[in-house]
Amino acid sequence: MSVQAKTQKMSVPTFRDRKGSEKLVMLTAYTAPMARLLTPYVDALLVGDSVGMVLHGLPSTLGVTPEMMILHSAAVRRGAPDALVIADLPFGSYQASPQQAYETSARLLAETGIDAVKLEGGTEMADTIRFLTQRGIPVMGHIGLMPQRINQMGSYRAQGRSAEAAEQIKQDAIAVTNAGAFAIVVEGVLETIAADITRTVSVPTIGIGASPVCDGQILVSDDLLGLFSDFRPKFVRRYADLSNEISTAVEAYAKDVRSGAFPSDKECFK
Repeated sequence: MSVQAKTQKMSVPTFRDRKGSEKLVMLTAYTAPMARLLTPYVDALLVGDSVGMVLHGLPSTLGVTPEMMILHSAAVRRGAPDALVIADLPFGSYQASPQQAYETSARLLAETGIDAVKLEGGTEMADTIRFLTQRGIPVMGHIGLMPQRINQMGSYRAQGRSAEAAEQIKQDAIAVTNAGAFAIVVEGVLETIAADITRTVSVPTIGIGASPVCDGQILVSDDLLGLFSDFRPKFVRRYADLSNEISTAVEAYAKDVRSGAFPSDKECFK
C-alpha cells in the first residue's frame, strides 16, 4: 500500500500473504471518529487494551475488562465498517484455559463484528492459539515485551538481553506461528532478535519498539498524534502535537466565553 488512501478492504488471508512484501501499517483505535479517520491509510486497526491507559486513566492494561473491549471494539467497527479490525483479549479473560479463550473471543467477534483477536504469550499459549484457530477464530500473536505481564517483568524494558532470553523469544515466535497465528506483534526487542524472527517465521511480524526490520509496524495513535503524554516510549516518533493545539483552542474558547465574545442567539439562529 502506498501513502495514498487504500481502496480495498484487507482480509486476514491477504494480511498474512503480505509477508516479506510491502510493509504493513497498523494503528490503534478506540472510538468511531478516530477509526473513520485512520482506516483509509492503514492495513488494519487494533483495538488495543492500551485503551485502559489512554482513555480510562488506568495505570496499566491489567484493569481492562471484556466489557470495555466489547464497547470500544463495537465503536471502532461502526466507525470503520470496511476495515480489518483486531481486538486484544484482556488480561484474565483467556489465560485460564483454551475454552475460556474461546468463549471470550467468540463473544468479541459475535457482539462487535471485528475480524480477529490478539493475545499475548509464546510457547505456553500455543495450545490456546491452536484451539481458537481450529474453531474459526483468527489470532494475532504477541511476543517479546508483554504489557499484561508487567508485574512479572517488573518494567517496560526491552526483552531478550541475554542469549538465552533471545532464543526463548524466537522459540515463542515459532510456536505461535506453528499454532496457526496469522501474524505476530513483536514488542520491545533488539533489532537483531526482530530480524532473526522475521527471517524465521512464515507470517508477518509487526514491530513496536522492535526496529524497522519487521514486516510492518504498529503504534498507539494517541502517541503518534501527541495526545497521550503520561508515558512516552523512546521509540515513538510524534508526527503531531495535538495536545498543545487542543489546549490553545480550549483556552481561546474560555477567553471568549468569559469576555462575552461568544456568539449571541441572534447570530446563532439567523
